[in-house]
Amino acid sequence: MNTSFFFSNERPRIAFIQACWHRDIVDQCKTSFLEAIKEYGYSADDIDLFEVPGAFEIPLHAKRLAQSGRYGGIVAAGLVVDGGIYRHEFVAQAVITGLMQVQLETGTPVFSAVLTPHHFHSGEEHVKFFREHFVVKGAEAARACAETVRKLSELVAR
Repeated sequence: MNTSFFFSNERPRIAFIQACWHRDIVDQCKTSFLEAIKEYGYSADDIDLFEVPGAFEIPLHAKRLAQSGRYGGIVAAGLVVDGGIYRHEFVAQAVITGLMQVQLETGTPVFSAVLTPHHFHSGEEHVKFFREHFVVKGAEAARACAETVRKLSELVAR
C-alpha cells in the first residue's frame, strides 16, 4: 500500500469503478457519490472515474488500480441481476469476494456499492426503486470511503 499521501497535505485520490450494465440505474450511485464526497473535503478532481462492461470485471480493475499505489480508496458500483440464463448468485459472490480479496492483498480499502437483488425486473416501479436506492448507496459509499481513508491515515501517522 502506498502511504506517501498520508504524510503529505494532499488528499489521497479515490478511484470509482462503475459497471455499464444497467447504466441508467448505476449512474445514480456515481452522481450521488460525487456530490456526497464533497462534504468530506474532496473535489471532483480528486476522483478518477473508470467504467467496465459488467460487475464481473470490477475486481480485476480494482486490483490493478490498488496495485498502482495511486489511490487511498476504491469504490465499486454495479447491479448484478438474475437474467434468467445463469445463476446471478455465482456472479454476485465472485464480485464481492473478489473485492474483499483486493483490499486484503493490497491494503487499499475497497468499498462495494454493487447491489445484488434477489429478484429484479425491468418494470417502471422496480427500476425507480433501484435508481433511488443507488442514490442512497452512493452517499453511503462516500461516507465510508472518506472516513476509512482518514482513519487509516491516522493509523499510519502514529
